[in-house]
Parts: sequence; structure tokens; C-alpha cells
Amino acid sequence: MLYYSTNNRAVKVSLQEAVVNGLAPDRGLYMPEIIPQLPVAFFEDIADKNLPEIASVVAGAFFADDISKDNLDAIVTDTLNFDIPVKEIEEGIYVLELFHGPTFAFKDVGARFMARMLSFFVKERQQEDVKVLVATSGDTGSAVANGFLGVDGIQVFVLYPSGKVSEMQEAQFTTLGQNIVALEVDGTFDDCQALVKSAFMDDELNMQFNLTSANSINVARFLPQSFYYFHGFAQLIKKLTPGNLIFSVPSGNLGNLTAGLFAKRMGLPVKRFLAANNRNDVFFKYLNSGEYQPRPSVQTVANAMDVGSPSNFDRILDLYGGSYKAISKDITGFSYNDDQITDAIRRVYIESGYLLDPHSACSYLALKENKKSGETGVFLATAHPAKFKDTVEKCIDSEIDIPAGLAKFSGKQKHSYPIANDFNIFKKALINLT
Repeated sequence: MLYYSTNNRAVKVSLQEAVVNGLAPDRGLYMPEIIPQLPVAFFEDIADKNLPEIASVVAGAFFADDISKDNLDAIVTDTLNFDIPVKEIEEGIYVLELFHGPTFAFKDVGARFMARMLSFFVKERQQEDVKVLVATSGDTGSAVANGFLGVDGIQVFVLYPSGKVSEMQEAQFTTLGQNIVALEVDGTFDDCQALVKSAFMDDELNMQFNLTSANSINVARFLPQSFYYFHGFAQLIKKLTPGNLIFSVPSGNLGNLTAGLFAKRMGLPVKRFLAANNRNDVFFKYLNSGEYQPRPSVQTVANAMDVGSPSNFDRILDLYGGSYKAISKDITGFSYNDDQITDAIRRVYIESGYLLDPHSACSYLALKENKKSGETGVFLATAHPAKFKDTVEKCIDSEIDIPAGLAKFSGKQKHSYPIANDFNIFKKALINLT
């Protein structure tokens, strides 16, 4: 299958080129030329399939032409070595817990999948000195850093906004060492993302290094996130009224939502999606007005969604042929401030005993507000609440347990390189730290 640029459909490359390059030469995002329809038989027995079996079918629809079945199955098996459960917390309201990977965040699947796929292509092309550049507002950096940790021939540079990620998130990518380098940027996530995109356009850097990105701008990062939606459907299919399944998605850079929209195009019977923003509500305002106006992000308690210029908006626009009417028919937007988020964490914990993280609280609120009679609603829980320990403990006025997998990052020495929000300074750092 070929992949085209969202800026120019005539620009088409192989999967290998799309994954290795990350961003198209014209700064567009790669999209698959065809979104394959999965056979009816797949959905008829999906309830009997486990997550790796489901993922193997979905991944094969996109990648089987470019990677042998044995190699692709090995990537899937290595990536999905944990369960993603669905739990009912209120009548008709379910939570799909996506935080059971190594960094306890939903991005683990996409990051690990991409790490294995990129490593496969690098070896196949006998490339050396590959540099993975990733901007993070919190969870992406930790997922990518741990996914690529120790991978031969690949060095990862994580750019993150100083003082704007949680202490636990920061520890997960600044304490690893080896092939992981953390750059602490004096700016916002959007500044970090802009630096990464500028690096791809710099001739000198591209002549000196093989650059790629592990943000959801990379097709190998965002497409595997569609596995979640099929797996959630499989667990609920016997409880559903046909045609009445809705998903509520915490929305920052829009990669997870885009993956859900792809799943729908592949045949997953989703009635509609709810996109839950925090105060960084650029997409919410677009859905309500038809006008897309990116602006500088503001800091919130749901920091992984602090995005003022979401990259994957371009993919959503492309997917719907630029039609605001079609987009707003499938997606309804919501926005919540810090008080509403923290209140939801407190209230849900008191009423049901379920503990939300700040991002999941947004998707819960959207579902609670908008679910209609007869609909089955699933909200995505995207990170373990212990990753936001201080915020969550203040909400419930109680200490929370930290899983052993998270606790192992605490107390380790932080190693990061502070840099100004300046491309030339970033460029020098990239060259000097290789």
C-alpha cells in the first residue's frame, strides 16, 4: 500500500518510507491510499478473539503488503503482551482502560509497535545513525523512550516543555540513559512540536542524520491505536444494542481520535464519537463553528492534552474530504476546565470507587453529558492516575497506591538538557549530543 501526503495527494511513498521519514517533504502527514474494509466474518466472531488476534487482522489490512505475515505477527505479539479491559462503572457507561503497558499510558501500544517496525526497516535497509525526534506533552515521551530503549542503531531525542509535565511522566524519560536523550525546552508542547517539524525541513540535519518522528504524526504510531476500539467492541458486543455504540475520547493532538475514526471506516459499527478537550479547546471550537483557529496552548491539570495546534487535525480533515458537515456529524466536541475535571475525579471516586486520571475525567464528563437513552457509551482511560499523583490525591483527599512498574522510576537521577525555544539552539544540541 502507498501513503500520500495530506498536503499533496500526488506525493506517494511506500510504508517503509512513510515510517522511516515520519513527515512528508512538504510537511504534510502521511495517509494510507486506501482504508481497507474488514470482512463481515471478522466481526461475526470477534467476541471470541483476544487482543493480539484482533490486532493481527487489523494490522494486516494496512501493513501486510509491505511486511511478511511472520514478521508482522512477531511485532504484534511483542507489542501487545498485556490486556486492555473494559469495566462498567455506571449503568450503560463503560471505561476502556488503556494504561496497562510498561509506562501505564495508552500510547504504549503505538510507541512499541512503531519501535519494532522502525527497527525492522532500519535493519532491512542497513541504515545507521537513525535519530527519532519526539515532542511530548507528557505521555508520548515516556512511551516512546521506553519503547525504543536499547534498540540498536536508533537514538531518541525527547523534547518536552519545562515545568509542564508531571513529575512521574518526566522521570519516565529523563532517567533512562542509554540511547534516550531528554531536551527540556523553555516553552510549550506546541513549541516542541514546531522544533521537531522544523528539523525535518532542515537540509543540513537531513544530510547528516536519518531523521524520523515517533509522535502520532508517524503512521506507525497512530494506526495501531485503532486496535483499542476493536478490542473494546469485542468485549461489549453481547451487551450492545446494534448501532448504538459511542466512544468518548480525551483529545489533545487528536491521534487517538483519528485512530478511532479509521476503525469506523474499516467497518467497526460506531454510531459517533465524543471529543473531550480541556481548556485547550481548538478542536471543540471548530466542531461548533466550522472555523479552525490554532492558538498557543495553556497549562492545565490534564497536561497531556495541552495542545494548541493539533497535528492530526489535518488527517481528520483529509479523511472527510474537508467537509465540516461530515466531521461534525460523526464527532461532537466538549471542553472542561480544571475545576470541572478535578470535581469529576472526586465525585466518581466517592460514588463508584473508580479512580480517574485528569484526562480520563474529561472523556467521562463528555460521555455523562451526552449519552442518550439506549446508547452504550465507552470512555477511554488513557493513563494510570498514579502518573498524576499530586493532582489526584488532592481531589480525593487520600493517598493512592503506586504500581511497582511506576514506582521503579522514582528516586532515579534525572538527566536532561535545558534549551531555549530556538531552532538554531536545538539544532546545535542535536548535533553535539549524538
